[in-house]
Amino acid sequence: MASYKISVNNKLLTVDADADTPMLWVLRDHLNLVGTKFGCGIAQCGACTVHVDGYAVRSCQLRVASVGNSKITTIEGLSAEGTHPVQVAWSEVDVPQCGYCQSGQIMAAAALLKHNPNPTDDDIDNAMTNICRCGTHYRMRKAIHLAAKKGELVK
Repeated sequence: MASYKISVNNKLLTVDADADTPMLWVLRDHLNLVGTKFGCGIAQCGACTVHVDGYAVRSCQLRVASVGNSKITTIEGLSAEGTHPVQVAWSEVDVPQCGYCQSGQIMAAAALLKHNPNPTDDDIDNAMTNICRCGTHYRMRKAIHLAAKKGELVK
């Protein structure tokens, strides 16, 4: 076990963990940030998506020892008040059904919009590779377009 200084949600934190501990479990078990969900454990479903330096990354396969100086943002750090344009659009469009995958979906959508503020349907379909067993992909696409418009309003 070793100590790691990591930046999570704009806070520099120290965690004691084995080098190969996935960030998913560091976030959930060491830091009590439970908005990031466990889904498959093999980086396929996307329930564990967080931002690493602004890019969507599956935290179940990201080892704590590899984080270094990167800045990690979880769903809790996206917006303290839930006012990020994606969060607002998700609510307005009523995207979730069961809701389990939604924090990962929101994080993937926010990363997409950060790097492509006006995505086409194809851009969204290519970027949103997280799995939703409820099949809310159509509503997610609608919410991402709405969030893009909201993002333009706050720029």
